Amino acid sequence: MVPAVVKFMHPSVSSLTSKLLAFHTVNPPGDERACARYVGALLHDAGFRTREYEFADKRTTLIASLSGEGDTPPICFVGHLDTVPLGTAPWTRDPFAGVSDGGKLFGRGASDMKGGVAAIVVMAMRLSQCRRRKAEIKLIFTAGEETCCQGAEHVAGLGYTIGKAGAIVVGEPTANVPWLGHKGCVRYALKTKGVAAHASMPEEGVNAIYRAADVIKKLEKFDFAVPRHPFLGAPTLTVTTMASGTAINVVPDEATLSVDIRTLPSQEENEIRNQIAAVLGCDVTIQKLNEARGISTDPENPWVQQVYDIMEKLLGQRPKPAGAPYFTDASVLTPAFGKPPTLILGPGEPQMAHKTDEYCYLWKLELAVEAYTEIAKSWCEA
Repeated sequence: MVPAVVKFMHPSVSSLTSKLLAFHTVNPPGDERACARYVGALLHDAGFRTREYEFADKRTTLIASLSGEGDTPPICFVGHLDTVPLGTAPWTRDPFAGVSDGGKLFGRGASDMKGGVAAIVVMAMRLSQCRRRKAEIKLIFTAGEETCCQGAEHVAGLGYTIGKAGAIVVGEPTANVPWLGHKGCVRYALKTKGVAAHASMPEEGVNAIYRAADVIKKLEKFDFAVPRHPFLGAPTLTVTTMASGTAINVVPDEATLSVDIRTLPSQEENEIRNQIAAVLGCDVTIQKLNEARGISTDPENPWVQQVYDIMEKLLGQRPKPAGAPYFTDASVLTPAFGKPPTLILGPGEPQMAHKTDEYCYLWKLELAVEAYTEIAKSWCEA
């Protein structure tokens, strides 16, 4: 569905980012539909074919495509429309107003990643004016990325929706430095059991919290025993939450720990689970909560080197192989597309993601549009 009225056809990247920030897409609940339809209307009027897919009510993923004339497979630009919650700390500026101050644009999602989405859309509108294209341009704007790539999983699982891609650019925050991949993620709930008793007679019970404390100590020293990745480094394990107890005067008979593991592309979830089980023993129950795969692209890939050439001119120095500690929708879409070369490249500040008073530099938004435009032209122009 496309709205009948579009307020402007050729917005600046800063004004479009501000407009996107005004859509309340905090996840949960997400509610990306209105934002997706606004973006879809802009792209439809620029000549793109647009399609919507929902994995739940108002949880809308938008796919837009502009055809090419040759046999070169499409280039795909990826972004997500949802944002994380505002947090408990007060903001000094309205997180949905898109206020500019001191060369920065403030708002929830300015860096992660409505600024990147806006830059992709402005690039796409520019490219739509090119008369001859040897390859299709494909855009995927997902719902639910912040909750383990729900929208990407949905469209990839439909089988017929995403088609093909020869290269992927993910507009997540990298301060406009192209990264060659990202770590994956596996999250577990670990449960320890005890025996309840009156807190005045703890010897009559078994304290599940004490058992959980032993688990934490073991995990603090856990070694994955895998080689470091050339640009992603080593995997990490972090205990992030703990829940236990029913009352202050009862010895707890169960404790649950949440564990967040950032993985390398070579690691498999079942192997990680077996490693942890071997260290913790059979008295600890391990439940997988969710998983996202890591990805890695060869730095010597010809397209990567071509992008490096483009970014060297824009940045004033040649990029070096690097990767993201966070995961992106590429964990789903790259394998779904047959593992084409994938770069993460966006205007946002990585350190601003999920923070109070999140911002993106205005000049980096402009630079991202130039970078995306040059990358798309080098792939698509006949």
